[in-house]
Amino acid sequence: MLLEVHRDLARLPDGSEAAREYIRHPGAVAIVALFDDGSLLLERQFRYPHARDFIEIPAGKVDPGEPHLATAKRELLEETGYAATEWTRLGVIHTAIAYTDEAIELFLARSLTKGDSKLDAGEFLECFSVPFAQAIDMIREGKITDAKTVTALLWVERWVKR
Repeated sequence: MLLEVHRDLARLPDGSEAAREYIRHPGAVAIVALFDDGSLLLERQFRYPHARDFIEIPAGKVDPGEPHLATAKRELLEETGYAATEWTRLGVIHTAIAYTDEAIELFLARSLTKGDSKLDAGEFLECFSVPFAQAIDMIREGKITDAKTVTALLWVERWVKR
């Protein structure tokens, strides 16, 4: 099971108690994959809850006991067919702190080489590349709205691309 919904009785700072519902999540990774020419690997994927396609960076959930970097390498290869020889951990984001413990570790992948993708059953996506600056424009234009993608790309623009 990917998600577990819990309901606890929590003691509040004033000593009173209240019910708190939250979702347990196994954790995930997201990868900013940069080509040698500075262009960026993106995915277009249909997301059922919103009934539309989203443009995202490669990402996936951590398997039990799997190190985050191993997850990032696995997911990049499975989803896109690319492997990277240079990996940098960017940091972690907490997606929705009011109702889930999900944490996504962000990575930068460089020195990419193409192989064969191995999508999971029921996973359908299209990979494409754009110049990095164009991806930033896509955020400004509202074409990229996925939170992990927006955060990771702005993180790279601000602290890495200099």
